[in-house]
Amino acid sequence: MPDKPQGELTTRTLAMPTDQNPAGDIFGGWVLSQMDIAAGICASERAQCRTVTVALDGMHFIRPVKIGDILCVYTEIQHVGHTSIDIHVEAWVQRDRSRNTVKVTEAKFKFVALGVDGRPRPVPTD
Repeated sequence: MPDKPQGELTTRTLAMPTDQNPAGDIFGGWVLSQMDIAAGICASERAQCRTVTVALDGMHFIRPVKIGDILCVYTEIQHVGHTSIDIHVEAWVQRDRSRNTVKVTEAKFKFVALGVDGRPRPVPTD
């Protein structure tokens, strides 16, 4: 496993007590939603329009996220199709008020660009 994040830092957020499950860790669904937000930012910037999540592949939870962790989400475009964009997303945490980061999960998201009519539209070549 790489010892540093792959891609560009897209979002950072603090894991709060309201985001925990009964075991005291942060809900996986909360982490997933933060990853989807970051991937959506990346996709919309690349497509220069509204985008929607259409698929999620290969979600791997590696370590739990704890209350007080700073969740750092990194995105990297892997492929741009005619109307779609594939984005590799990694979530890392800064733990215990240090700059050391630990990878907690990763996944591949697929987005489709939409026009104002809500139908798929081409992604610009640049």
